[in-house]
Amino acid sequence: MVAGLDPQELIELALLLIAVGALSGFLAGVFGIGGGAILVPVFYECFRLAGVPLEVRMPLCIGTSLAIIIPTSLSSFRAHYNRGAVDLDILRRWWLPVVLGVTAGSVTARFAPERLFKIVFVIVAWSAAARLLLARDTWKLGDDVPKGFLMRVYGFFVGLLSTLMGVGGGLFANLLMTFYGRPIHQAVATSSAIAVLISIPGAIGYVYAGWPAAARFPDVTALQAPFALGYVSLIGAVLVMPTTLITAPLGVRAAHAMSKRALEMAFGTYMFIVGGRFAISLLNGQ
Repeated sequence: MVAGLDPQELIELALLLIAVGALSGFLAGVFGIGGGAILVPVFYECFRLAGVPLEVRMPLCIGTSLAIIIPTSLSSFRAHYNRGAVDLDILRRWWLPVVLGVTAGSVTARFAPERLFKIVFVIVAWSAAARLLLARDTWKLGDDVPKGFLMRVYGFFVGLLSTLMGVGGGLFANLLMTFYGRPIHQAVATSSAIAVLISIPGAIGYVYAGWPAAARFPDVTALQAPFALGYVSLIGAVLVMPTTLITAPLGVRAAHAMSKRALEMAFGTYMFIVGGRFAISLLNGQ
């Protein structure tokens, strides 16, 4: 038995994580997201089977997701940057507020009420889905992204909410940029860079936040070194990272090969499905 699982169960979980990593990396390239919206629920089931206690299961999922997003987002950002699609001016204005938001999220992660952030996630995801699927160009917050204090506030909350949900920030950055009239391809490309800013300090924060977990649960193998580092599962990261790196550039090529409308429809459908998953969870009282 390893991490509470027999060899056959370990093989099945390993194959599942490898497949999920491939899908996560592809979506990171197509939509400029980190893939956390896919990774977190899969990790949740895997860690449940591995006997990880409920009180630390979700932080372990989120921390592991953020760690995996690091190479995925770097690969996606590099591919988009080489195509000249990244808005570097937005990055210069957002990098500090985003990092501050990530820091705040890392500190408060274990105290935040999970249900509240699920509600926020559903509202944001379905708002973006409606904006993209209905293609109402009149649904705007302005003709261009703001230049001053409001933009910094946006950056802070992108970092904060993304860290608490284990996502790379693509959902929020894409939504904001398209609501301010930016082209969807540019929003996707810039979001891949935002995911880099979120994932690196976010993963470090979850390592720090989860450092006492191994001592509190000495009988849970999945929380002990070398299987985990704080709230980052090294087993999950090792299995998922390679396939995300392979498929992220493929997703970038697919994104730039799609028309503006096709990319809007694909991204809108994706966010509707992700929002629906959390909505069902809320209705079931979970």
